[in-house]
Amino acid sequence: MEVRRRHNRSSQAGESLKQPDPNPNHDTHSHITNALFFTLFFSVAYFLLHRWREKIRTSTPLHIVTLSEMAAILSLIASFVYLMAFFGITFILHPFLNSRTSPDDDLDLHITKPPAPPLSPPLPLPHDDRDLVLAVVSGSVPSYSLESRLGDCRRAAEIRREAVESLTGRSLRGLPVEGFDYDSILGQCCEMPIGFVQIPVGVAGPLLLDGNEYTIPMATTEGCLVASTNRGCKAIHLSGGASSMLLRDAMTRAPVVRFASAKRASQLKFFLEDPLNFESLAVVFNKSSRFARLQDIKATMAGKNLYIRFSCTTGDAMGMNMVSKGVQNVLNYLQSDFPDMDVLGISGNFCSDKKAAAVNWIEGRGKSVVCEAVIKEEVVKKVLKTSVEALVELNMLKNLTGSAMAGALGGFNAHASNIVSALYLATGQDPAQNVESSHCITMMEAVNDAKDLHISVTMPSIEVGTVGGGTQLASQSACLNLLGVKGASKESPGANSRLLAAIVAGSVLAGELSLMSAISAGHLVNSHMKYNRSCKDISKVVS
Repeated sequence: MEVRRRHNRSSQAGESLKQPDPNPNHDTHSHITNALFFTLFFSVAYFLLHRWREKIRTSTPLHIVTLSEMAAILSLIASFVYLMAFFGITFILHPFLNSRTSPDDDLDLHITKPPAPPLSPPLPLPHDDRDLVLAVVSGSVPSYSLESRLGDCRRAAEIRREAVESLTGRSLRGLPVEGFDYDSILGQCCEMPIGFVQIPVGVAGPLLLDGNEYTIPMATTEGCLVASTNRGCKAIHLSGGASSMLLRDAMTRAPVVRFASAKRASQLKFFLEDPLNFESLAVVFNKSSRFARLQDIKATMAGKNLYIRFSCTTGDAMGMNMVSKGVQNVLNYLQSDFPDMDVLGISGNFCSDKKAAAVNWIEGRGKSVVCEAVIKEEVVKKVLKTSVEALVELNMLKNLTGSAMAGALGGFNAHASNIVSALYLATGQDPAQNVESSHCITMMEAVNDAKDLHISVTMPSIEVGTVGGGTQLASQSACLNLLGVKGASKESPGANSRLLAAIVAGSVLAGELSLMSAISAGHLVNSHMKYNRSCKDISKVVS
């Protein structure tokens, strides 16, 4: 710090300091005026915020103002201008005043601050790939920073792959790295990639559903699965097709909040479930997206903890991020009336995501779909190689009674998860959501004088989307295009995702029909021996 005092006018400065203030009441008047304008500013601001909150609750447009609100706005502007002029003028004029400062000022203070140490730039990357691999192995170049520093996602994957082989001492020879667009997954699908896994995609069908034919893409490594589903599609097609009904479309998110007492938590529960409050909460929730529309709020308590399950439509997106944003808006809004609410987590597992849960089995999550078909007697005999009576009995003893004996939760079916997983992998869905999406009950009944078979599948929580996530990758996008549901529907938002859910249910119907027939006819083991066993000499491959 350097302080220099100019001596040529020090005596005048001393005299000026000794002169008495000609107006001793000036400071008192300034304090009173400042206090008045401070009070006016904050009082008017509180009044306007209170009025605007009431307008949001009653869905009144904010641009419609009364005379009192207009006067309050003018007062707010006037008080703001005064306070800025009084307190902010020195900051506004600071550059101007500095330019007018004379070198002969009475007191010239120059405060010299030591310069901040410059941030050390990252070390330059080696130009040679081998040197770069060694830098990643040694830790001098973080593996996660390769994409941003190289600007080449494919090269970053190759460098990282070689570093992993060097660190582990194990070969990744069978994992391909060429032929993939790594730019398409940057920041959205996968971090620190080193290659991609190849899953073969087969097609089953055509599936005749609601009068339209669909060729079903299935990504799987299980032999017989595509062939079996294809046989089910054939039986449905020869019998006139299947029909589907969408019962509900609502993605959910359930935060958990805590209060000091159970009584206080119950007050929020009653507030949220009061129909008179739903409209104001929906306005706040729906601001998160032009597609998000709040449908329902249900809350349940565990002591002084409250679990709030929000349900909303999400257009053609699966919608987890969308509903989470809406929930956050509502939680922020509730803080004004419930300031003692402690938000413990945006998800309290009452949603419930990627877990088998009774709430999804009963209330549904995502798309709730029922799909049915009547299979003719001759088709059951010639294509499925069994009988209507045998299928009905097996379904009761296996899918219903057997699952009940096992204590199944949503698992009253033969193998719904097989078809759901294969379709999810092919179309870019979240494969972990196969857990609740495979909730299914398969029903079979003899109809038309016990000659024909009525079969149905009820799936209350199919979670699918046609935009976002893995749906935008080239391979998965091609499979969605094959089904005619690629991207967002321009005519009716959400139509593509709803159709995809119906196709999933129809495919499950075909898979259930064929597998149950194979078990009933005793063909299951023979089929797997024929289609699910490799003919290659594995010992040569290993050696």
